[in-house]
Amino acid sequence: MGAAVLQALERPAEVRAAQRLLQERLELLANHTCLQGPALQRLVEAIIQAYKSGITLQGNTTNLGRWDYSGSFFFSISAITTIGYGNLSLSTAVGRIFCIVFALFGIPLNLVLLNEIGQLMLLGVQHCAHRLEEVFPWQNKASLLMKTCALVTGLLLFLLLPPLLFSDKEGWSYEEGFYYSFITLSTIGFGDYVIGMNPDRTYPRWYKNIISLWILFGMAWLALVIKFCINLLETSSDFCQCNKKSTEMAEDLMDGNKNSMIGLHNVDICNDKDTKTKGPGESHT
Repeated sequence: MGAAVLQALERPAEVRAAQRLLQERLELLANHTCLQGPALQRLVEAIIQAYKSGITLQGNTTNLGRWDYSGSFFFSISAITTIGYGNLSLSTAVGRIFCIVFALFGIPLNLVLLNEIGQLMLLGVQHCAHRLEEVFPWQNKASLLMKTCALVTGLLLFLLLPPLLFSDKEGWSYEEGFYYSFITLSTIGFGDYVIGMNPDRTYPRWYKNIISLWILFGMAWLALVIKFCINLLETSSDFCQCNKKSTEMAEDLMDGNKNSMIGLHNVDICNDKDTKTKGPGESHT
């Protein structure tokens, strides 16, 4: 279904872009009769290959800077976080071999780092919830309130406010900046939007380093949100499964089925499971 929707949305735009490209090529050859088709094709292919390598033309000069230290640091972050934008790639055999070794050790270490960052965030939320329970007589509402505050704060810091920075530094619209934020933090990394790649703009030295830290903390926060959603789905699934077993037991009792004891046993298991998940001060209904 997702593929069908994407085809319906994107296929017409692709056809229009292809027709426009062919029209521009024909107009260029018609206006410049000394220019031959094969020569133009070779130039286009060379420009595309140079752009993939991070080199762009600026008049009679070329723009270099994607492999300075800040650019290399950003590439390293995109590699060990498995984002892999694809807009920048290694061109030397030694560099590719090093990237393999670097990723083999870097990806597991980065997962450990993200887990530690996520645990620190979670401990901070729990600590604030406990402090609220001590100060105000909310008890049951304190944990829910802190989780809501953590979710809203994370949305602001990692998804809603960064597009404003991207609009200022990259010239993107807010929608494009929000799209880039989610595609990056979810490690999808299409590569259609990447920061610091516009040759017509001048970027401060701290820009890519700050974005790299934003990626690390944002991925840890988004991982916690996804884990929370998974726990909700698993909890609802267990609840539905126990209700299904209870219904089957009732039907067996009404039919006088000999296997009704199996249904009773299954319900006892569900009840035991629910009781174990609750604290010593809670009762099972």
